[in-house]
Amino acid sequence: MAFIMNTACFTQPDITLVLNTEGLIQEVTLSDALSDEDVDAWVGMPWGDTVADAGDARVKQMVQGVHDHRASVFSQMTQRFPSGRQLLVEYTTVSLGDKKGLIAVGKSLQAITELQTRLVVAQQTMERDYWKLREIETRYRLLFNASNEAVLLLRADDLHVIEANPAAVQVLGQSPIGKKFLQQMPRRERAQFQSMLQRVRGQGKAPAVLIHFGKLRAPYLVRASLMPSDPGPAFLLQLTATQSVAAEPEDSIAIEPFIEHAPEGFVVINQQGEICRFNQAFLDMTQASAENVVLNQPLSRWLSKPGADLSVLLHQIQQHGMVRMFVSAIHGELGSDIEVEISASVNGGVQPQYIGLLLRDTGGRLALPAQHGNLAEELIALVEQVGQVPLRHLVKETTGVLERHYIQAALELTGGNRTAASEILGLSRQSLYVKLNQHDMVVDHQPPSSSSARGTTDRYP
Repeated sequence: MAFIMNTACFTQPDITLVLNTEGLIQEVTLSDALSDEDVDAWVGMPWGDTVADAGDARVKQMVQGVHDHRASVFSQMTQRFPSGRQLLVEYTTVSLGDKKGLIAVGKSLQAITELQTRLVVAQQTMERDYWKLREIETRYRLLFNASNEAVLLLRADDLHVIEANPAAVQVLGQSPIGKKFLQQMPRRERAQFQSMLQRVRGQGKAPAVLIHFGKLRAPYLVRASLMPSDPGPAFLLQLTATQSVAAEPEDSIAIEPFIEHAPEGFVVINQQGEICRFNQAFLDMTQASAENVVLNQPLSRWLSKPGADLSVLLHQIQQHGMVRMFVSAIHGELGSDIEVEISASVNGGVQPQYIGLLLRDTGGRLALPAQHGNLAEELIALVEQVGQVPLRHLVKETTGVLERHYIQAALELTGGNRTAASEILGLSRQSLYVKLNQHDMVVDHQPPSSSSARGTTDRYP
């Protein structure tokens, strides 16, 4: 007689029980995987006495189901062996005919349980790798923007500029992003530039070529290297001036764009602790609605931690002239608490004296809404359901938990800017809005703003 089980139970059963009409075990057959178990003591016992307490009621339902319908539905229960071993088994029962009893066929779910556990572990590993990648990307972006050497990234197929650091924009006199790089140089020099790129494609490297850029057509040595990228390979270009370039009138003007767009918070205060200047990252940390809310206000309004407040910081700076790795906290206007590591120094002997502070977020992000919970706790809760809930439901729930977590993390990284969050997640703004609605993470349904990623509109509440 052939028995058909669902996808969790394959054609070869692990346990076969022959029962009388009252549910007493008459005969037991085990598969090779369980052949080391001695189950002779089961013969003559009620089937319900061999399973865990919660399974006794299911056994009665399955036996009654055979009497009523000649076959029962599938049911999962914990089978206890005389050796003390316990195994999650999926059973079904079928009648053997009038007054001949019934047969129970069971398949072990141990392999599925192990697979579910491995799935959760793999997803946790993926999450750790994702945050490592984000940290590397942040460091690359900071170095890329802070470099004094002009650096550009071109798509290899059409030579359009993908990225350009501020030094490259200064050399070219305008932002070249989205434009074809050949248009930035004289026509007579384009052939030698393309010849160099062709040699880089074939041999991996090529001698630098001399190209003139900008309104003054200043000469620069251009070097190229081919690098993998998504969706296709890209050329990394370095532009090195061949003659000395006049110094900038003021250092503060030269480095200002880098400070303004740095991912770390930067703020300048006077000797009284009042804020004189700051960048966008610091404004995001304070969650202030506008610049005038922060300007000329005491830094102690947001910077506070027992034993590590502004007065302690100023005292150390007065003693040593600088401070490194001073750990404190920023309390945002909307209730977030961010732990920051501060490096600070004074502007030398210049009068009046000002203090510059660099605030690095150590990981204490904007507080998650209560309904999103803690990722580790939610994953642990899912692991505890292994063997109680079908695999497809666990996979769906785990995917939902991770998706909510990644969306929330992206919103935190962008200060709640949904347009920027969609970009770092690789989603369209419409797709992000759909997912926010699915996870009850949206307060309003206004269409996404076209403001920049550091703007104050289109922010997640």
